[in-house]
Amino acid sequence: MTEGAKIRSLELLACDAGWRNYHFVKISTEDGIVGWSEFDEGFGSPGVGAVIQHLSSRVVGQNAFAHERIYAELFSATRPSAGGVTAQALGAIENALLDVKAKSLGVPCYELLGGKIRDRIRVYWSHCATWRINHPDWYKPAITDLDGVKAIGREVREKKFTALKTNIFSYQQGKPRGWRPGFGAPFEPEINVDRKVLRDLRMHLEAIREGAGPEIDILLDLNFNAKTEGYLKILRAIADLDMFWIEIDSFNPEALGYIRRQSPHPVSSCETLLGLREFLPYFREQAMDVAIIDTPWNGVWQSMKIAASAEAHEVNVAPHNFYGHLCTMMNAHFSAAVPNLRIMETDIDRLAWDDEVFTHAPQFEDGYLLMPDRPGWGTEPIEEAVRARPPKRAGGLLNYGRTP
Repeated sequence: MTEGAKIRSLELLACDAGWRNYHFVKISTEDGIVGWSEFDEGFGSPGVGAVIQHLSSRVVGQNAFAHERIYAELFSATRPSAGGVTAQALGAIENALLDVKAKSLGVPCYELLGGKIRDRIRVYWSHCATWRINHPDWYKPAITDLDGVKAIGREVREKKFTALKTNIFSYQQGKPRGWRPGFGAPFEPEINVDRKVLRDLRMHLEAIREGAGPEIDILLDLNFNAKTEGYLKILRAIADLDMFWIEIDSFNPEALGYIRRQSPHPVSSCETLLGLREFLPYFREQAMDVAIIDTPWNGVWQSMKIAASAEAHEVNVAPHNFYGHLCTMMNAHFSAAVPNLRIMETDIDRLAWDDEVFTHAPQFEDGYLLMPDRPGWGTEPIEEAVRARPPKRAGGLLNYGRTP
């Protein structure tokens, strides 16, 4: 470890990202190296930035190369409230430290993770139809009917992507609307699945399949939008459809294992878990076919440990990735290095100014993300562009569908 890697400052930046905000950690060293990470406060995580700020005094002055030591010290200092936004703050700090270390050594971050296994990473087009239905002001063309759903399926095929993921929608007089009671939109805390939900979901999936054709893999994300009974109803209703996976969030590993053992389709889960301790009961239960790991939340270094445990339980992994370009590249380095990768999530529908906020945008070819060999994560925020777009006071899924 070199003295030149001593941390001089830790700063937070944020900018407007349409219906949400992008958030960044900037760590600077005394010898002029700057490391970045991206985190999120709108996906049920208010206050992550405040926690990072509170912890910064324990980070400044330390050797940036000693990211495992810094993580261990921060975990020890916050152990009574481990998990939640505290864990996400530790992950954001760890990711910025990895960027510092890799840049100091002049290597891509994947070299810190054991080196890359793959030069190209298969991706799926996430929130396919979803963003254009739920956020038509930001993602064009807006989708207002089943013809629009079919059209985006064709677009996936024509742009040579090989997989897409969509969500649940309710159709009123032919017009789709996001159905997310698990996130309070609509606010139906009992979270039941009725016949109309089942009919509308099947209609939506058949439309996107018609547009995409038979060769495109289709993934379905059910999130937290049902209880065990409802998930089983959905799985029975679409049992005959050709699905790559069904994504189900459940805080009960036994319930998820019960669902998986009756599912005709592979099950993915765990994107909201934090730390290996939270994943282990799901691995022991054999509750899912694919473990989804949020590397911005967990930290990429810690995520490699989770992936290694998944491998020992004969489970593949996939990163959770629906943020900005920096998060995409953080996830790409994880995906390039981890042996037991299934596929990588990415949003192809982007804001008009996304490419202006970051030094480099991810590059895709025939449905694969191409790994760059630039030092660090391979992209970073452009500070002038970030500061030119002040963040909203509120944004993200935390405020989606909120009534005044």
